[in-house]
Amino acid sequence: MRSGVGEVCVVGNLPVLRRRRARRALRAARMLDEVVDTQLPFLAQFDQQRRERSANYLAELVKLAQDYRYFANGWIDAKELERRGQDAMAALNRLREDTSARPVTD
Repeated sequence: MRSGVGEVCVVGNLPVLRRRRARRALRAARMLDEVVDTQLPFLAQFDQQRRERSANYLAELVKLAQDYRYFANGWIDAKELERRGQDAMAALNRLREDTSARPVTD
């Protein structure tokens, strides 16, 4: 099955449970890609500080989507995906809690 950029996943030869998990992981990766794709055009409208912060936030989502693809391909296991997901959430929380960034009011 080939579903997008960077996705090479042979789902057909996997056991049923693994195949379901792989499909679910690919759906999650595509959803994250859609979020990033819809938000990217707005970056040009932001001031430099907000643009950098938003770009870093989107980069974390891109990395997480890639981790889901790695899991779907069998390159990492569920435990490693969970660890990477926790790392991504921690990074996103740090970006959200950054006191130097002005609140978004527009």
